Amino acid sequence: MIDAEEHEIRRPFGLTLLTGLYLFFFILSLSTYGNPFPFMGKIYTETPAKVLVFFDSLICVYLFLGIYKRQLITWYLVIAYNLLEIVNTVVNLNRITPKEIEKIAGTQVDQHALFVNNIAAALAILLLTQFIYRHKDYFCNRQKYLF
Repeated sequence: MIDAEEHEIRRPFGLTLLTGLYLFFFILSLSTYGNPFPFMGKIYTETPAKVLVFFDSLICVYLFLGIYKRQLITWYLVIAYNLLEIVNTVVNLNRITPKEIEKIAGTQVDQHALFVNNIAAALAILLLTQFIYRHKDYFCNRQKYLF
């Protein structure tokens, strides 16, 4: 039987990087508090945006802790969250016009750059999801709860 200390030593490097990435996502989500939040084709502002950012931050911190603890249920949740982010990006690109973004940003927006940057981000998340999907064996903690 492997004790917890020995198990931690054999943590795959990819899982360590993944843990750091979701910590970064948590910090990034938290840093957008108070800013407009695009979600499923609509830009939310003020209180609705703050609520969406709060819940997004909660999800990110849960994913960070779940990945850190190698929880199997987190494997499913992170794939679902990533797919939701990809769908959200595509819906936002199709439904939110550059004029709406310019109105909120107060500056001109390059439509081509906006499209390319969002598609690149969606593809990066898709590749990340593929990595996570292929490494289900990293998530060996079958406990239902984080704590």
